[in-house]
Amino acid sequence: MADKPVRADKATAVAELTEHFRSSGATVLTEYRGLTVAQLTQLRRSLGRDTTYSVTKNTLAKRAATDAGIEGLDELFTGPTALTFVGGDVVEAAKGLRDFAKANPKLVIKGGVFEGKAITAAEVTKLADLESREVLLAKLAGAMKGSLSKAAALFQAPLSKTARLAAALQDKREKEGAEQA
Repeated sequence: MADKPVRADKATAVAELTEHFRSSGATVLTEYRGLTVAQLTQLRRSLGRDTTYSVTKNTLAKRAATDAGIEGLDELFTGPTALTFVGGDVVEAAKGLRDFAKANPKLVIKGGVFEGKAITAAEVTKLADLESREVLLAKLAGAMKGSLSKAAALFQAPLSKTARLAAALQDKREKEGAEQA
């Protein structure tokens, strides 16, 4: 009888983790061995509101990943593992983890999941090296605005050329009329 509540708790925990795997834009697996509670609290704060950093049992996390349809993570579930479920900007969360790992070498990025596929620690670092979504959108908008300005100038060029030609022709006629008089 004592085992049934524990199993129900484990089933609930697996269901919650499975939902996190499915609903997150990305998940990053880290090893936190040697970090203090204060450092983990600092890490959680630096990741923001939309990102959840939670320490889980490997067996439960492995089962939840399988239930969520994610393959290729089994070898990462060794040692103390914490899962970072990213609900917001994936690049910002990856940058936060990378920067924290630089300041605290005991945090090791093992790998993760991005768009339903397993990624390596190097790929997480590549995500962190990208510019944020807002910066990329601003660059895209600037490029589009520049292209539109060039297109507008190109379309206006024949009109202004025609207007200058008409003005020159009118000046020529006026000069010819003045010379004949």
